[in-house]
Amino acid sequence: MSSEWLSLSEMAQELGVHPSTIRNWADHGRIPVHRTPGGHRRFRRDEVMLWQQADQANTESETQLVIKNALTRTRFQISEGALTNQSWYKKLDNDARQQYRQSGRSLLQALNAYLSSESGSSADAEARALGYEYAIRARRHNLNIMEATQAFLFFRSNLLDAMYGVYEAASVQSPLVWSNLFRRITAFTDSVMLTIMETFTAFDR
Repeated sequence: MSSEWLSLSEMAQELGVHPSTIRNWADHGRIPVHRTPGGHRRFRRDEVMLWQQADQANTESETQLVIKNALTRTRFQISEGALTNQSWYKKLDNDARQQYRQSGRSLLQALNAYLSSESGSSADAEARALGYEYAIRARRHNLNIMEATQAFLFFRSNLLDAMYGVYEAASVQSPLVWSNLFRRITAFTDSVMLTIMETFTAFDR
């Protein structure tokens, strides 16, 4: 077989996915495929290259669509009842409670800016600044490191729940687009959470 042609396993290796994924894409017409007289799937290398270029362009376009539309539709829907069930929230006065609500909005705004930006370094700096803000506010209101982490995870969970709702209602259903988006959300919020822990640890030394 000429190197012009790729087998199913070679195609999977080329794209870095499982062979069953290639089989599924081929059977559903997502990628160009040919059949040998024996029924085996074969892929032309030049067709694969063109498909990759087109698919990447479509993916980038869909990603921008998700960032532009989905995140702007995301809202924190947090009832007072949900908050008052949190042990850390019960320790806060009214002013502190309002500040924590604002922190939730700040998290969404910072995340929106991060996902719209291509600069990884500035995004990390923003995440760390947000984490430092959460930690300082928690210490100011006598929350310990566990309670500060619980407070942040509460707002992150609500953010993710809102995003899942957007995903379910969205017209863009590309698994690649959404998996990349949620990976970036997780990476950003993980950085915030780690900074909260690092800040507490630094103050306790």
